[in-house]
Amino acid sequence: MTLRRRRLAVAFRLAIVIGVLAGIVLTALGPATVTGLLPYFTIQSNLAVGLFAGYAAWQAARRRPEPPSALKGAVTLYVTITGVVYHLVLANPASPFAMTQPDRALGEAVGNQLLHTVVPLLAVADWTLFDPRGRLRPRYALWWLAFPLTYLGFALVRGLIVHRYPYPFIDAGQLGYDGVAVSAVFFAVAFWLLGLLFVGVDRALSRWVTHPPTDPDAPVQPAPPAGRSA
Repeated sequence: MTLRRRRLAVAFRLAIVIGVLAGIVLTALGPATVTGLLPYFTIQSNLAVGLFAGYAAWQAARRRPEPPSALKGAVTLYVTITGVVYHLVLANPASPFAMTQPDRALGEAVGNQLLHTVVPLLAVADWTLFDPRGRLRPRYALWWLAFPLTYLGFALVRGLIVHRYPYPFIDAGQLGYDGVAVSAVFFAVAFWLLGLLFVGVDRALSRWVTHPPTDPDAPVQPAPPAGRSA
């Protein structure tokens, strides 16, 4: 990675970290507390991508190798899911699972958009622009379902205890467990296809990058001594 690209990558990743922190703090200015926000997939996925972006920025600033592409693909997928589900399902009046959008104060509204729109877009842009290409495999799309499925189990167990569910499509009190199973299968397939889309984009972009760009600031390795003839 060239010096210019490395600086740009650090800037993108710091913007993600700032977006996550500001989004959570501003959202917590509303009726929800920080601990009350933690059970939401939105917060968990934003925290994951924020922590990863901070680590990746540190690596880039120190001219260290990029973090594993499979892990970066995972956290980018999760925060993309947050943005897609919010805009197409939860905030879409035509959706059967649309949630009533409350009247938010300015700060809370900004925080909501940071977490559901700005951070996902920044994360996808960072993945597209700076992640090494050609390292993702189709099987990763299946592996990446582990966290959403674990989250589903957590939300259902928590719902049994507190009698509240974070999202209407996993509300066993309203849908019953049969209804939750149907929606879970639908979303799992959708998330798997979205993961495959990431893999496909990665492979398509890899065709544009035949050789990694040379970093002019990289230390020059001395040539090995020439062998002596007999």
